[in-house]
Amino acid sequence: MSRSRTAVLAALALVAGASGTALAVVPGDPGIAAIPCSVDYKVQNDWGSGFTAAVTVTNNSAAKSSWSVKWAYAGSQKVTNAWNAKVTQSGTAVTANNETYNGTLATGGSVSFGFQGTYSGSNAIPTAFTLDGVTCNVDNGTGTPTDPGTPTDPGTPSTKVDNPYAGAKVYVNPEWSAKAAAETGGSRISNQPTGVWLDRIAAINGVNGGMGLRAHLDAALAQKGSGEEVVQLVVYDLPGRDCSALASNGELGPTEIDKYKTQFIDPIAAILGDSKYAGLRIVTTVEIDSLPNLVTNTGGRPTATPACDTMKANGNYVKGVGYALNKLGAIPNVYNYIDAGHHGWLGWDDNFASSAQIMYQAATAEGATVDDVHGFITNTANYGALKENNFTINDSVAGKSVRESKWVDWNRYVDELSYAQAFRNQLVTTGFRSNIGMLIDTSRNGWGGAARPTGPGATTTVDTYVDGGRYDRRIHLGNWCNQAGAGLGERPKAAPAAGIDAYVWMKPPGESDGASSAIANDEGKGFDRMCDPTYTGNPRNNNNMSGALSNAPLSGHWFSAQFQQLMQNAYPPL
Repeated sequence: MSRSRTAVLAALALVAGASGTALAVVPGDPGIAAIPCSVDYKVQNDWGSGFTAAVTVTNNSAAKSSWSVKWAYAGSQKVTNAWNAKVTQSGTAVTANNETYNGTLATGGSVSFGFQGTYSGSNAIPTAFTLDGVTCNVDNGTGTPTDPGTPTDPGTPSTKVDNPYAGAKVYVNPEWSAKAAAETGGSRISNQPTGVWLDRIAAINGVNGGMGLRAHLDAALAQKGSGEEVVQLVVYDLPGRDCSALASNGELGPTEIDKYKTQFIDPIAAILGDSKYAGLRIVTTVEIDSLPNLVTNTGGRPTATPACDTMKANGNYVKGVGYALNKLGAIPNVYNYIDAGHHGWLGWDDNFASSAQIMYQAATAEGATVDDVHGFITNTANYGALKENNFTINDSVAGKSVRESKWVDWNRYVDELSYAQAFRNQLVTTGFRSNIGMLIDTSRNGWGGAARPTGPGATTTVDTYVDGGRYDRRIHLGNWCNQAGAGLGERPKAAPAAGIDAYVWMKPPGESDGASSAIANDEGKGFDRMCDPTYTGNPRNNNNMSGALSNAPLSGHWFSAQFQQLMQNAYPPL
């Protein structure tokens, strides 16, 4: 290596350090075969006295069943907590060892972990890393840095548009449309676009004579004409699916990650990658409910379940989402949106930032990167009001903040729009691209009809003020199954508000959330008492009644009584 090339590399290393990224090997560099390993260390967020960082390790040597990464700080940095690795520190020396679920590191494979730390003074990027004692980011162990190439903009691929919904029609599922039109008054909305749910392996080819994925894509091509067309898919079959809600349990056991990859994601990717469908804009909602469960329903929390603790320990939610993002995101016309819960789930201080962090972990697992994520979706299949106009989080009544009301319960957000916009900012701070967009599912959050308040509640107490003025008429924010009194929300539309790519009906109105009593089935769906109208609750809804409708069928099955109620209570009205 010539002296001048070394000088260029030194300058590039300084630039990388200034931007919060350690020198890392660029894939495709001619020298990569001689590099035993590479480490990419990024400071995601720095607030002057503390920081969060993400580390990705790539192994170019023999496959490993366990791994240990080491580095040393030049300053006062101290690691305080970590995820996806067991991180310890002695003086300035830091060691990160694999967790039980991510010890396997194939040749050419990568693994990511993150941590939070504190510091005073400067927060310099470490300059040297080892993997199992071997120096990384150097040429064949000689200590000569490889040429990282010309820095390029790591933004999203240019083949993707910023907002797939802009200027496009959205696919109307003919199966849902026929069911809606068959209902009295249903023709008023039967032409609305809704999501197509791939919630089991059999759904890829079609269930009970119904349309499979190819049939839907072919129908979308027929609808497309000469303009642009969006097809909305819900990809939803993780191992140990929805560990906190039995109604939406799935067909795969907690450890069946390989089956998820090879029998579910790979076949979907093969179909979506067919050049026949290259002219469609395919939007995927990736694995609803999964990642938030790892935050709110694990550990010592009153809301924890053993099933969620299992999924956090084995890492298969993170692995599954990462694998799906990687495989689907590689297709030029696929736009991945990760499920981001809703304001009544993640709006509290102890859930908000930690949820964004675990979503980043998943987005950088199994070969995925943040460029495989086009955005996020909130309120999927939920009921949170889009905008509460009769009170704000800053109001006070009788000397008490609205946050102290039983309904708000110290949440920082009172509706989905404010939550989605704020969570988007948090996600960008955590490491996602600044141009990500949000979707909000408005299929069942209208809360219209005679019960819709026309102004604020009485100012007698903070509770009378909030309860008398809120549009969301649920008994408790934690209620999620077939809610009585709900109505259709805003009709699907593109770019309705700042940071929002679209309002969507991802959950098809009229499809049940779960059976109100146990029903034997071959779909892997259990019975959850939250769908039983006689149930008196649990810590997730503060031991309130469930608010569920009676006589409901299995999740995903047509529920005529609910469909009629949704039309009756629609807001805006039909």
